[in-house]
Amino acid sequence: MKPKLEFVDRLLGEIRKEDLYRNLRYGHVSGSHITIGTKKLINLCSNDYLGLEVKKSTTSQMQSSSRLVSGNDVSFKKLEKKLASHKSQEASLVFPTGYMANLGVISALVGKKDLILSDELNHASIIDACKITGARVQVYRHNDIEDLAKKIKHGKMRKFVITEGVFSMDGDFARLKEMTEVTEKNNAILILDDAHGDFAVGDDGKGTANLFGVEKKIDAYVSSLSKALGSFGGYVAAQDSVIDLCINRSKSFIYTSALPTFLVKMSLERIEQNRKTRQEALRKNTASLSSGLKEMGYDIKSPTHIIPIIIGNEKKTLDFGRYLFDNGVFAQPIRYPTVPKNSARIRVSVTAWISQKQVAHALSVFEKAGRKFKIL
Repeated sequence: MKPKLEFVDRLLGEIRKEDLYRNLRYGHVSGSHITIGTKKLINLCSNDYLGLEVKKSTTSQMQSSSRLVSGNDVSFKKLEKKLASHKSQEASLVFPTGYMANLGVISALVGKKDLILSDELNHASIIDACKITGARVQVYRHNDIEDLAKKIKHGKMRKFVITEGVFSMDGDFARLKEMTEVTEKNNAILILDDAHGDFAVGDDGKGTANLFGVEKKIDAYVSSLSKALGSFGGYVAAQDSVIDLCINRSKSFIYTSALPTFLVKMSLERIEQNRKTRQEALRKNTASLSSGLKEMGYDIKSPTHIIPIIIGNEKKTLDFGRYLFDNGVFAQPIRYPTVPKNSARIRVSVTAWISQKQVAHALSVFEKAGRKFKIL
């Protein structure tokens, strides 16, 4: 008789054979650097886009209860009021993670008889949320407004359009202006996951919808406290009734412990900071790195702080990433299932942490790597 878990080794073997095996790499992040073992590298993998500072005294007693029981500290009320104002909405609700926020609001709003229109490059949390609703899901081609307009005409059911604002693996913006025209024409509800645009783009970091002048046309925002804000957690912002429904129907809110209060207070402190200097540093670093990569011959299409360098082959991408690592740059290879097979890439995340000197060094390494692996 075979061991019961023999199939696990077989599955791992298949993953290794396809160059898709992952392992945890332990390191210590400090400002613009990450130290792994004894090697200090420029960190181009962080989602802490602004690098906001926080007081060392931000500590508090831990929570051990859901917010509907005894975990609803008054600090949540203060933070949620700030977040609602930040998104020009009536109310907001904090979830333990952005993933849980997507699960929570989509499952609360969408029913089995509804139709979801979802961008093909949407985050896994959106995909999972759509599945659990039991609704009919139509996936439209990435950022293809004509395909969206064609597929949204199907049937007379209630319709939801769900998109990211800044796509996490490609770094491009959703075509929100055209998208809102489609949703208004078809009386569809528009849900925007702006995790990677929030606090980083738009007027005072109000996000992607603000940048394109359509923030009043978004029916529900989903976002993160752990990207540009540099804290932890996720949130939904919408009109009062939507938030009330989430409190009553979102399993990912109801059946989990509240965020520790010190994290809520950390988010409060950071949202109250003047972020303009850090946002300007982020824009400057993004422009320098993006233009430098383009000038040396890389095919860079992203207009944002997420800059993918598409290589394609998984093994070649791993070798490329290893070369960067050996030469002092930390930018992780991204492979299937995070992105489609044969579209493996180095995903560069620009932050306000890095200096122009570090940008110059990173560009030098990327140029050598590009020539070594015959990409340039």
